[in-house]
Amino acid sequence: MPELRRDPITGRWVIIATERAKRPSDFKIDPTVPHGAFCPFCYGNEDKTPPEVLAYRAGDPQPDAPGWSVRVVPNKFPALMIEGGLGREGEGLYDRMNGVGAHEVIVETPDHARQMADLSEREFESVLWAYRDRILDLKRDTRFRYVMIFKNHGAAAGASVEHTHSQLIALPIVPKTVLEEMKGALEYYNHKERCVYCDIIRQEQQDCRRVIYENGSFIVLAPFAPLFPFETWVLPRAHDSAFEDCQREEYALLANAMLTTLRKLKTALSAPPYNFMLHMSPFNEQDNPHYHWHFEILPTLTKMAGFEWGSGFYINPTPPEEAARFLREVNT
Repeated sequence: MPELRRDPITGRWVIIATERAKRPSDFKIDPTVPHGAFCPFCYGNEDKTPPEVLAYRAGDPQPDAPGWSVRVVPNKFPALMIEGGLGREGEGLYDRMNGVGAHEVIVETPDHARQMADLSEREFESVLWAYRDRILDLKRDTRFRYVMIFKNHGAAAGASVEHTHSQLIALPIVPKTVLEEMKGALEYYNHKERCVYCDIIRQEQQDCRRVIYENGSFIVLAPFAPLFPFETWVLPRAHDSAFEDCQREEYALLANAMLTTLRKLKTALSAPPYNFMLHMSPFNEQDNPHYHWHFEILPTLTKMAGFEWGSGFYINPTPPEEAARFLREVNT
C-alpha cells in the first residue's frame, strides 16, 4: 500500500509509491521505437491495460475492445490505490496516512503516430469532456478533496509511454502548490474584493504584450513572472473556479485555445517536451469568488540545478514579453 507522509517543516506531502517501483522496464517504451512495436494503448491491446472506467465509442460496442476514440483506464502501476480508508495517524511529530486515491490514464487517441497537437478541435474537445466526466465521478467519493489532471509529453518531461496520453490523480489532500495559489488569491480578494486572475486578464488585455491568443471565452498569455521559458497559461475570460462546471459550448472554445497553443509551441520550438496541468478549486471550496481555474503549460527547455532546488528561485533566460511576441507570430 502506498503511503502519504507530511514534511513537518514545509507542510508538503510526499507520496511513498511502493507499487511504482515494480514497473517492468518493458512497459517503458523508448520514443525511438518505430511505430508498430508493442504499445499497451493501441487498438487491439485493450486487454493489456486494466478494465476501462470510461470510453467514448460510436454506437453500442463491447467495452475493452477496439472502436473507441478516447479511453480512460486505471494506471497499471498507480501512485495511489483506490481501495481502503485514509488511516490518518501520527508517529511522534510526523503525520502520515494511507496512500488512498485514484490514478488513471486518459488515452487521447487510438492512433499511435499522432501527438496531442495533431488532434482536430473536435477530438481535443472529447479529451476535455473525458477530464470533466472523470472529475464529476471522482468528486462523489468523500475520501477525495482534489483531482490533478496533467500531461507529460516526451521522455524529458517524464513520459514513459510514447502513445499520447494524459493522467489524473485523485487525492485525499489539496496539493501545496494549489494551496499557495489559493492563499495568495484569497489575500488579494480580501484586500481588493476582486479576483486576482480576473484583474490579470483585464490588465493583460489592455497591455497586450504578454497575450498570445484569445477567443470568445479564453485567453492564452505568458505570465508576468514565469518560472520557465515559454511558460503559458490558458484561462477562462469569465470568472469560474471549477473546470467541470463549464458550459457545453465552452469546451469547444477551450479546445481551440489549448490546441492553438500546443501547435504554436510545437512549430516555434521544434516539438519540445512539455508538461501541462489543470489547477482548479478543491471539491469542498467550489464556486468561490477569489480563485480562477486555469491550465499551465510548461515546455521542457531548461533544467533545474542546485540554485533553483536550494533557494526556490528560478532563473528564466527568456522574458515573457519576448516569448509571447514570438508565439503570437507563429502561423499554425
